[in-house]
Amino acid sequence: MWEIKFSGFGGQGIVRCALITGKAISLYDGKFATMTQSFGPEARGGACQSQLIISETRIAYPYCTVPGVLVALSQEAYDKYEPGLGDGGILIYEEDLVKPSGDPQRVRRYALPATRFAEELGNRLFANLVTLGCFSAITGAVTAEAMKKALPGLVPDRFLKKNIQAFDKGYEHGLALRDAVPAEPATAGAAQ
Repeated sequence: MWEIKFSGFGGQGIVRCALITGKAISLYDGKFATMTQSFGPEARGGACQSQLIISETRIAYPYCTVPGVLVALSQEAYDKYEPGLGDGGILIYEEDLVKPSGDPQRVRRYALPATRFAEELGNRLFANLVTLGCFSAITGAVTAEAMKKALPGLVPDRFLKKNIQAFDKGYEHGLALRDAVPAEPATAGAAQ
């Protein structure tokens, strides 16, 4: 079972990350997924997080108890949710917006320039797909093929090709990061 928390601020596509991943898992990877979300009253610009549980069997409880994966796209999200990330877990963070602190050996850290990559592709709004590509490559929780199949209906049709390019950019970066960071079994929220 995987317990995953996507976090950042409103407008970064945090909820959409969990929706796309959940759809990919449920419809195209043959697993079960549940998704919950919360965001501050400020909406765009305020704190936002979504939780995703992935399992081979039916899911009885839809909330993360001890996340094994945290995706943090803002400093506020990192500060709020990183302490709850299980020891040995996976942290994927936006390297231009988040400055990690604390024990660097507690979790496996992966820095991703998601916004920069998205801007190179023409629009910073593609950062969430860059992030999902990196997440898919690093965790292996969902296949790249399933993620791409899940995009229609969850991203605007006119931007589907660009979103796939953004996903591929993040996936390639994620593979490079995964190969560079020594693999240790994640002890919280992820059964390999």
